[in-house]
Amino acid sequence: MDTCKIKICGLSRFRDILAVNEALPDYIGFVFAKSSRRVTPDRARQLKGELDPRIRTVGVFVNAPMEEILCLTEDCGGQNGTIGMIQLHGDEDEAYIRTLKEHTHVPVIKAVRVQGTDQIQKAQELPCDYLLLDTYTRDAYGGMGVGFDWNMIPRLSKPFFLAGGICSGNLARAAALRPYCIDVSSGVETDGRKDCKKIRELVNLLRATHEYKESKGA
Repeated sequence: MDTCKIKICGLSRFRDILAVNEALPDYIGFVFAKSSRRVTPDRARQLKGELDPRIRTVGVFVNAPMEEILCLTEDCGGQNGTIGMIQLHGDEDEAYIRTLKEHTHVPVIKAVRVQGTDQIQKAQELPCDYLLLDTYTRDAYGGMGVGFDWNMIPRLSKPFFLAGGICSGNLARAAALRPYCIDVSSGVETDGRKDCKKIRELVNLLRATHEYKESKGA
């Protein structure tokens, strides 16, 4: 069984970078959309400069101008990019994704605010590299740290990130759904700030869960 990866999203402080450098998740996310975790491009570049190079960066955008996204990738000016993956969390459609991919080699994740199984199945037809399944919240593009009914997830051919209310208490069940990657933000926070201890514990718990399953031949 392939090991499920983990992404810690919404990093905004240098102490957050120190925390993930210790825990070594597979991905971290910089939020460029309206959010309490929002960072500016300059701030993200500074944070990326202190990040362990083994951790891949994801930029999170909501209905952003395409030029804003491209200028954070290495496709702009031939410079090393701030982000290594693009996460579209708004109303971006097939045409937007196709045009974006014509201008960058950076993989694209398209978020689906889940309302039903048919919606997820249809999203597989989008020209993105990955889906991200998150909780539908009216009048908000993020899941607000609340989970959704995972029974709605069909068997998918496209790899997907799983988000929405994931924490140490439901991590094993989330991993059992075999997502490509588990995406966590508020689940590793205390009072709205990233918590070094929670990040370390969650990353270690996920990897320990997989090691146990593999030892049993799961």
